[in-house]
Amino acid sequence: MKKFALIGAAGFIAPRHMKAIKETGNQLVAAYDKFDSVGIMDSYFPVADFFTEFERFDRYVEKLKRSENKIDMVSVCSPNYLHDAHIRFGLRIGADIICEKPLVLNPWNIDGLKLVEEESGAKVYNILQLRLHPAIIALKKRIKEGPKDKVYDVDLTYISSRGNWYYSSWKGDESKSGGIATNIGIHFFDMLVWVFGKVKSNIVHIKTHDRVAGLLELEKGNVRWFLSINENTLPESIQKKGLSIYRSITLEGEEIEFSDGFVDLHTESYKQILAGYGFGLEEARSSIEIVHDIRQQKEIGLKGDYHPFARLPLAEHPFI
Repeated sequence: MKKFALIGAAGFIAPRHMKAIKETGNQLVAAYDKFDSVGIMDSYFPVADFFTEFERFDRYVEKLKRSENKIDMVSVCSPNYLHDAHIRFGLRIGADIICEKPLVLNPWNIDGLKLVEEESGAKVYNILQLRLHPAIIALKKRIKEGPKDKVYDVDLTYISSRGNWYYSSWKGDESKSGGIATNIGIHFFDMLVWVFGKVKSNIVHIKTHDRVAGLLELEKGNVRWFLSINENTLPESIQKKGLSIYRSITLEGEEIEFSDGFVDLHTESYKQILAGYGFGLEEARSSIEIVHDIRQQKEIGLKGDYHPFARLPLAEHPFI
């Protein structure tokens, strides 16, 4: 049984990590978040110690380090811009790390973490759950076994509606979240590179407060992509059903069904990591480079081969 500490216990994704820790037969010993809305812990680890001040959390974990209850692993679910610092904290206490995506915001952050990883002897793992999705695994196999010189036409659409709260939170601050492409798209970009190969070019057509769209040319695929948090960009058929999320991947016009199976992928990720087969620092690099490049680019508008949803009417920022 591994002893875990969790940083970011009040966040949206934290319950999936608590569930994964429990379902893999391990124990959450300590958790930290500056917010105290963590009643969900009662469902998983009611006796775990909880801290709202990082200094007290640090002191407690340091105390455990010198006892038989030493923390073996730290799960990082904090806001994106804090991942780098919290990973370093975990490495310095000699724990292996399981970090939510995005691992970090900038490619050079990976280089710094590699040095600390080497010094500590511990290991950093990233949650790249789409690589474990059966439909995506089947897609990768299909591309690998297909014609060697074939370059596929791919459309990726992901719309995950968010309310006005988004713009008041750290997620609406690009310096903290990395922007929409990073915050809601990082795992899709990782999946695309994993399936279709290295990046040849990265073009941004549209980039606003609530959406971003572009063309990613990969070794085996030309991917038109569209990401949005605006519910008005949802297809009419989805809106009529009262749904707020839409995921779609088409390959040469054929829909690849992968909507189901997302919930349990964190537990599967933990199983793989605990068995020694997790995804390390270098495996996160390509997707981090892609979203960093998107942030730095100026959008070119509706030129060339762009995603059909990029033509949708733009919206004003809700605070203007």
